[in-house]
Amino acid sequence: MNNLLVNKYNVAGPRYTSYPTVPYWNNDTFSLNNWESSLIKSFNESNDNEGISLYIHLPYCESLCTFCGCNKRITKRHEVESPYINAVLKEWGLYCDLLGAKPKIKELHLGGGTPTFFSPQNLTKLIDSIVSRGTLADGYEFSFEGHPNNTTKAHLQALYDVGFRRVSYGVQDYNETVQKAIHRIQPFENVKRATELAREIGYTSVGHDIIFGLPFQTLEHVENTILKTKELLPDRLAFYSYAHVPWIKGNGQRGFNDNDLPSPDLKREQYEVGKVLLSEVGYYEIGMDHFALPSDSLYKSMVSSDLHRNFMGYTASKTQAMIGLGVSSISDSWYGFAQNVKDIESYYKLLDENILPVYRGHILNDEDLIIRRHILNLMCHFKTSWGQDYLCFKELPEVLVMLKEMEVDELLSIGSKSITVTEKGYPFVRNICMAFDMLLQRKQPEVQLFSMTI
Repeated sequence: MNNLLVNKYNVAGPRYTSYPTVPYWNNDTFSLNNWESSLIKSFNESNDNEGISLYIHLPYCESLCTFCGCNKRITKRHEVESPYINAVLKEWGLYCDLLGAKPKIKELHLGGGTPTFFSPQNLTKLIDSIVSRGTLADGYEFSFEGHPNNTTKAHLQALYDVGFRRVSYGVQDYNETVQKAIHRIQPFENVKRATELAREIGYTSVGHDIIFGLPFQTLEHVENTILKTKELLPDRLAFYSYAHVPWIKGNGQRGFNDNDLPSPDLKREQYEVGKVLLSEVGYYEIGMDHFALPSDSLYKSMVSSDLHRNFMGYTASKTQAMIGLGVSSISDSWYGFAQNVKDIESYYKLLDENILPVYRGHILNDEDLIIRRHILNLMCHFKTSWGQDYLCFKELPEVLVMLKEMEVDELLSIGSKSITVTEKGYPFVRNICMAFDMLLQRKQPEVQLFSMTI
């Protein structure tokens, strides 16, 4: 990759799992009532057809990984499991009562934290109780995030028995120095065991998460991690840049100095080398930072133009409504976003009062909905168009002027009513989306809110 381009475009910018991005939500016009109304509207429009997605946040971990930016609670006390699951089921019951009809569940994902912190018995109880209040859509997909060190055969079997067919394991990097820096010690043998166990039981998609740009990580470390990954040949990969935002995520990301991180030029070289190694064994790049084998549903959704992106990242199918359960979870009705409170005590208190535990959100206006469509198109398909009047917006001419320099740099091509990102421009898709982000353009943040784009 051209280092001049890296230096030119390596700025702080969103990852665009939503638009508007969370720092630009208008909480002044948001209320629990208008969130509920937006969800009911979306549910009535889509439940009979595509169904809904569910994200369930399970926040507990036994130890802190210092690269992690997720909401988590560190403890070794497993008596916390049952009260938390009962609270999540209470929240789900409130949503089911609000919607008034049985939800058709198309996707369900367990994230964390560490979902396999919970016992197989408690996870079975959670999923059985969730499904009992709804119906399953044709071709439904259940997935979970597994920690290679503590995902047991019993966990995998229990979740398989209640419908899970996809698991993703957090690998990050196999080098011991890097693992010590991020406080995530897990030998290759543990990942191999967890991967092979899942396949023996019958999981049809096993994913690995690999991160570049970690502290003390060299190009050779990334090469070695990719080569070991090729031995196991996971069905899909998330291969993404470490987002260093300690001023937002707190002490967890202060376990090392900023000087310990690879330079932007080295980070992009890590990515480019990793990408070549992955392509040599048949992986295809999917959207931004994702790779999949042709047999995986993520690749098939890219080919059929069904790829979607939301707070869970890239997904193989789109649902208009996504309900997030658990602390800090974010829900998406398409017309609005709502985020749950972040601490467990407040979460329990609101549910005890039969109140949905939402504390902030955003209701999208007409412009938001148009911009959201363009950014989704760019993130999922590397192109967007405005041939129909409803996809035009007032500042579109100014956006095209901003993108002209990127066209000169051969990152995209601008047509009469369309934009197509070139392969050279794929690593810069976040920068391209930023030109469409009207809220960001109108008010640049006074402090750094986002990780660097490169």
